[in-house]
Amino acid sequence: EPLAPRFLSNRNLEALYNVECILRSFQLIQRERTDATLTVVGDGAQRSRLESLCKELGLRDVKFVGRVPSERMPDFYAQCDIYLNSPNIDNMPTSIIEAFASGLPVVTTEAGGIPYIVEHGRTGLMVKMNDYEALARAALSLLRDPQQARSIAQAARAECEQRYVWPRVRADWERCY
Repeated sequence: EPLAPRFLSNRNLEALYNVECILRSFQLIQRERTDATLTVVGDGAQRSRLESLCKELGLRDVKFVGRVPSERMPDFYAQCDIYLNSPNIDNMPTSIIEAFASGLPVVTTEAGGIPYIVEHGRTGLMVKMNDYEALARAALSLLRDPQQARSIAQAARAECEQRYVWPRVRADWERCY
């Protein structure tokens, strides 16, 4: 409180995770919110290409921090206010569950298993894959409506506590085995 335009992306910098979509979205976000920042956690084959794209797009306040140990991730979630995710292929990204647990509202594409984690409008906002304009609109809508952002974050946190805590997951694994 209050919600600030501090965005986080926590993905490997590989083509399938489409971090380029986040950067293009962030350009639109910065047109409206000149104070917006983006922290990109992760590394991969596309890092130098994505850093160059930031320069081409004229982006400011984008920080590529590289790969970090999992025990340091809570610090990055705590420093940011909205989680952006734009893969073209994904199964069940734990980074979304981490964002839920950290109280960050999630704006994501609807790739793969993500609709099994995120319920659009209740626990996050989902857009079509590769639609960086829709990703930006959804992110900006959270900044314009902090009550919606708070409601989404609270519902996501409750979902995390109901579905993804160890006692619940352990019981599911036991049934599988």
